[in-house]
Parts: sequence; C-alpha cells; structure tokens
Amino acid sequence: MASVKAVQPTENGEDDQFDAPLAVLETSGSKRTWQQTLSVLISGVALFSDGYNIQITGYTNTVMAKLYPHALTTTMKTRLSNSILIGDIFGMLLFGLCADRLGRRWGIVGCTFFLVLGVTLATAAHGKSPTGMLWMIVIARGVAGLGAGGEYAVCTTSAVEAANETAGLRKKRGFFVVSATNTAIIAGFVGSAIVFLIVLAAYGGEPTEGVWRICFGIGIVLPLTIFIFRMRMVDSTLYRKHGIARKAFPYKLALRRYWKPLFGCSFAWFMYDTVIYPFNLLAPTLAAGFNSKATLLQSNGWGALINFFALPGCIFGSLLIDRLGPRQTYAFGMVMVAIFGFAIGGAMEPLRTGGTGAFAAFVVLFGLFQSFLSVGPGNNNFLVSSESFPTPVRGQFVGLAAAIGKAGAAVGTQVYPLIIARFPTVIKGHQAMFCIGSATCLLCAVIVMTMIPDRRAQLEDEDVEFREYLEANGWNTADMGCLGNEIVSSSTPSEKEATKL
Repeated sequence: MASVKAVQPTENGEDDQFDAPLAVLETSGSKRTWQQTLSVLISGVALFSDGYNIQITGYTNTVMAKLYPHALTTTMKTRLSNSILIGDIFGMLLFGLCADRLGRRWGIVGCTFFLVLGVTLATAAHGKSPTGMLWMIVIARGVAGLGAGGEYAVCTTSAVEAANETAGLRKKRGFFVVSATNTAIIAGFVGSAIVFLIVLAAYGGEPTEGVWRICFGIGIVLPLTIFIFRMRMVDSTLYRKHGIARKAFPYKLALRRYWKPLFGCSFAWFMYDTVIYPFNLLAPTLAAGFNSKATLLQSNGWGALINFFALPGCIFGSLLIDRLGPRQTYAFGMVMVAIFGFAIGGAMEPLRTGGTGAFAAFVVLFGLFQSFLSVGPGNNNFLVSSESFPTPVRGQFVGLAAAIGKAGAAVGTQVYPLIIARFPTVIKGHQAMFCIGSATCLLCAVIVMTMIPDRRAQLEDEDVEFREYLEANGWNTADMGCLGNEIVSSSTPSEKEATKL
C-alpha cells in the first residue's frame, strides 16, 4: 500500500515522522463544508464565459451578415469563429504550464485578465471601414480566447483538486467537477442564446450594431463578478504537497509513464470537438432549412432550443458519473449520440419534407443528440483528463489534451461545411454530416475504453506512485511541494492511530 510522510507534533514540540497509509488518511476530514463545496464551484465556474463567448459568435454572425454583407465574407466569418478557438489553444498550453510551475491561483488570475481585456476590446471595436472593424474583433476575440482557453487547464485542475480535499467531496467528485466545468460551459451556450434573443427582440427583431455590441459586452460580467473570490483562493493541498516549481522538470519521465492516457484523452477530446462545435454553430442553419421564410428571430430561436437540450444532458450525466465511473459514462454517451445521429441522418429527407410535425420530431431528435454529447464526452473530458495524471503535470497535460481538442473544433468547423457543399442538395449534405459525426462518436467510444484508465478514488495515490517512479529513475524529489518530503496530512491522526501505525 502506498504511504506518505505525515507529521505529528510531540509533547516536547518536535515533529515525529511516521509512514501513514493513504487508506488511513482517507478517513480524515470526511465531512465537507459549504465553503469547500463553494471553492470547487468557484474554481471552474468562469468556464461559463468560454461557452458564452464562443457560442455568441454563431448568433451575432447572423446579424453581422445582414449589417456588413460585403465585408463579412465567408473567409471573414470563419476568422471570427476561429479566432477565439486559436486563442483558446495557446491559452490552454500557456496557462497549463503556469498552473503547474507558478501555482493554480496565479494561473486563474492571468486567465481572468486576458478574458476581460479581449471581450472589452471586441465590444468597443471600431475601424475606418467595416472590414477594419471586423479585423479588430478578430484580434480582440483571439486575446479573449487566450484567457478563456487557459480556464480549461487552470479551472479543471483547481476544481478536481478542490474536490479531493475530503472524503465527503471525493464521493461526489464527478458531480462537483462537472458542475464547475462542462455544466458551466453549456450554461454559457444557453445563456448566449437567451441574451441574444432578448437583445434582438428589444431591437424589434431587426439587425443593428447595438445587438452585437451588447451581446459581446455582457460576456465581461461573470469574470469580473467572481474575480474577487478567485483572488482569495489558495493553491490546493495536493499542489502544495506534490507540485514541482523548480526550473528542471521531468518531462521525459512523465511522458514515458503517461503517454498512453495522454494520447487517449487528447484523441478522444479532438474527435468530440470535431462534432460538437460545428453542430452547435450550424444549429440555426439546420433549423432554418425547414422553413425558408423564417425570420432572423425565428431561426435563431429554434437553434437556441436545440442547443438548450445539452443542459439537461449535463445534469443527467453528472448524476451517472459517480455511479458508473467517468470512462464508462463517457462511452455510454458516445454510443447514444451515434444512435440518434444515424437516425437523424437516415430520416433527414422525410423529416425535411414531412411538414410541421416532422420538424418537431427533428428538434426532439437533434436535441437528444446534443443532450447525450453532454452526458458522455462533454462532462467527462474534463474529468478523465484531470484524473489520469498526477498533480505535478496535471495542468500541462490537461491543457495539452484540451488544446488538441480545440484543434478538433477548428477542423470540424472548416470540414463540415465543405462536406455539405460536396453534395448536390443541402439535405444530402446534412445527412452526410450526421452520419460522419455518428461514426466519429463510435470510434471515440472505442478509444476511451481502451486507452483511458479507470479513475482513482484518491488522487494522491497516483501522486505518491509518480514520486516513487521518479526516485526509481534517479530523479531527486527532495524539493517537490512546498514542504519537500514531509507531506503534511490535512488533519493529524490521533495518538491511538499513530500507535497502531
């Protein structure tokens, strides 16, 4: 059984060291307090901003297309959609590194700064011409993406480590981490739809400059609201015990030990994002295809309803994770997505030509398709990626996996429109889109079950094994953590327990 060094003060004030099995330390601090639960949620809830700022682009593009028809070419529209994704990728890599080398708290502060700066610049964008203004928005959203992407690595590691502080939290770690990560992102998707529809309705359903500026500006609210709480956060107990902050870092040893789960998490996340992002962005277009006379408000309203189905999927999936396990829930969700996707693809033509009732059936089926994308990969990408690696490299490996996933989003948003255009009719193109997406989901389920390990109930088990692995390969672990080799347990064992040990 793995063990750690615990420190117990003796009567004369000197520290008496002994080996404490993790199974014993697991029984300490079993109750969770509301402050500890809140710290898990605060760690990740800013991911709402990432969901909001990515999805709002799909809605505001429909307004800008009418306001600036000559400036907003297909190429420029792609730049607007991909600028925040490119910023996300760099942010995930940069702040994943910062989270491991400088600490979780400083990573969170840096993410918030860039996110607020970028959204502010996009809201105030101006130029001598519409094209110049759109270029400023592209750059500003790239800056916002740098902060939003960093949230993936920093928030996920902070949330999963905060949910590991007590046995009470560990029993529901999946539920709490999902609530702070994917549920926050999907809530951002839904929130962007609600905000857009309200603002558009306030302008009488007509496309005006005020619509997109207000929608962009609202994305600043949440990061600023929780910033004061995040400034007061401290690094997790796991990081203070096992973090490696010195210049030298055992990258080769870490990759040698964890290459398989790193590849599995990264590839699965990549395939998921090749599906979810293009389907989210094209939801209003898919809905509009059933009614060529739909107004701007109607087509976006139906798209918003379809995307809303993902939120109950998040909640339902979060209740399954701690019962089935993250990996099993992941694969289950992917298989269900494939079933609904093949059903929609096969029935697309009668659904499109069957009148109002068929349109309602399409909305329900597509909604369930979106819902199970949240039940499986949406919820569990964060969890399996963070639980597969030890604390010293968690931020960097989660950031790398998420960055590869975002690359999949960029690929998907580029490739699926090209696939649709290759077919003689739009209906045939949409059929192909659903069938290819469903096949991708089945492949993803296979990767998850073969290359991603099952969760560890106690994250520190892997930390201790990684430390022993480093020592066995000649790496000096004396200065790991802020206390070196003396790893202080969260609560001191009683005298009776110490005697037994």
